[in-house]
Amino acid sequence: MESEVAVVPMGLGHLRQVIDLGYQVFDTRTKPYTSWSLTSVAEHLDSPGRSCWVAVDSDRVVGFVLASMEFELRDDWAYLEWIAVAPDMQGRGVAGRLMTACCDTLFEHGARRIVTDVEVHNAASASMMRKNGFSEGTTVTLFVRPNPDEAGSAADDQIALGPGTKRDLIRRGRITGDGRHGRPKG
Repeated sequence: MESEVAVVPMGLGHLRQVIDLGYQVFDTRTKPYTSWSLTSVAEHLDSPGRSCWVAVDSDRVVGFVLASMEFELRDDWAYLEWIAVAPDMQGRGVAGRLMTACCDTLFEHGARRIVTDVEVHNAASASMMRKNGFSEGTTVTLFVRPNPDEAGSAADDQIALGPGTKRDLIRRGRITGDGRHGRPKG
């Protein structure tokens, strides 16, 4: 008999399992801009307009989604930053149920749009986003120019952003996620 997976609001009691599942599922070596950390999770739990949910099978966290009403310079747009499902639970509708709970809450908080980003090679995540009502908006490419006086390898071109760096760059107006740099004029 298969147990029932419940989707419930994330609480502090889920924190350790959420962190561990994130480290199991996210490959920060190939996606260096995804700075998974305790700080990142805590920012979501501590933000107004948060939408943090976990999927629980018995006492085991098998999935989570973390989002908030903080997206760049738009107060009426939300940002879904993290979603993960344990590998042995994928393909069972857990991600869809997490997305529904998360998005419903963000719309209740006043979101007109919900934005997320997907690494270009993550076809499974892109497909899941499309199945849940998201459509492709803007593609942002990070261009890197090496110092010609320094010898280096292609591996040196991978940038490992520390915890919160991407979010900090967005908050300071250095990146906007829509192909422009800096704060919008006007």
